[in-house]
Formats: sequence, C-alpha cells, structure tokens
Amino acid sequence: MPMLLFLCTGNYYRSRFAEHLFNARVQPLNLPWVAESRGLAIELGIHNVGPIAPVTIKGLATRGIAVASPLRGPAQARDHDFAGADRIIALYEREHQPLVAQRFPAWAQRVEYWQVPDLGDLGANAALKAIEREVSGLIQQLRSGLPH
Repeated sequence: MPMLLFLCTGNYYRSRFAEHLFNARVQPLNLPWVAESRGLAIELGIHNVGPIAPVTIKGLATRGIAVASPLRGPAQARDHDFAGADRIIALYEREHQPLVAQRFPAWAQRVEYWQVPDLGDLGANAALKAIEREVSGLIQQLRSGLPH
C-alpha cells in the first residue's frame, strides 16, 4: 500500500493532525494509501506535554475522529521513513525546508511543502482548517490519479 509521510518540527501537533485526518478520510473511500507522521527536530519540542497536542485531539474529535489509545509519542524522522514513503509532505516550507536540507539532504528533492505555520504564527483553529483543506485537496488528487 502506498505510504504518505507528513513532517513537521516536533511531530506533536500539525503532522499528527494531518496523519490521523488523512487516514480517517481515505478509509471509507477505499483509497489504498496510509499516512504516517514524523518530526524533523523533536528535541525542539521541549515544552510539549504528553504524547500529542491536546488541540490536535480536540480538532480531530470535532471532526468525528477518535484517536486510539495508547497514543504514541512524537517520533523523530529517520532515513528509513523517507525511503519507505511514496510521497513526503512537510507542513510549512519556511520552517521545514531548512531542517530537511540540513538533516536529510538526500531526500530534499522529494519533499513537497504546504504553508501551515506553527502556533506562534497562526492560531490552532485556522491551522487545523488549513490542514483540513490541504488534506481534502490531496485526497481529491489521489482519487483522480493526477500527478503531484
């Protein structure tokens, strides 16, 4: 089954929301894709408490998506994550492109970028809505067989 890899800095908020939302939305469509998510620099999330951002859980719940327990903690991206992915999407180009270039230069040309800033630059509700729009567009693209 083709694998989609979502990336953000800490794998705590944005990429986790995208992962769970994508998987929940493709399942009833029988679209043969599965998403995973990883962080490019999870050590920068020193103020993150718990395995996943509460705003992510709440945002998923308001969309009728429950996250199964036990919740895994943030996971650091590794080369094998990139190698196993059919598509790779980082959530915010300005923030993530430098991290990809520095830490995973061999994969830099394969990464696509969305424009969803972190909480310091965009409120949670607006960010989650932006991710939802991007995920919906991606699913439409995958269903139609259009190239990325």
